[in-house]
Amino acid sequence: MEQVVMPSIVKMDTETLKRLTTEVKETLATGIEVPADKRRFTAADLWKIHQAKIQPARITRRWAL
Repeated sequence: MEQVVMPSIVKMDTETLKRLTTEVKETLATGIEVPADKRRFTAADLWKIHQAKIQPARITRRWAL
C-alpha cells in the first residue's frame, strides 16, 4: 500500500520565519461616532425573523390537509 505523507517539519528560510513570528501592533480607531438613531440587533429581532420563516410553512400545511 503506497501512501504519500507530508513531512511534519516545514523547512523555511530565516527571513520568512522572522516575518511570520514578528508581533504586529494594532491601534483602535478613535474619534468615530456611531449615529444615535441606529438600532441594535437584539434577540427579539432574531426571533421575529425565525417566526416569519415558520409562518408560511404552517399555512401551507394547513391547506395540505
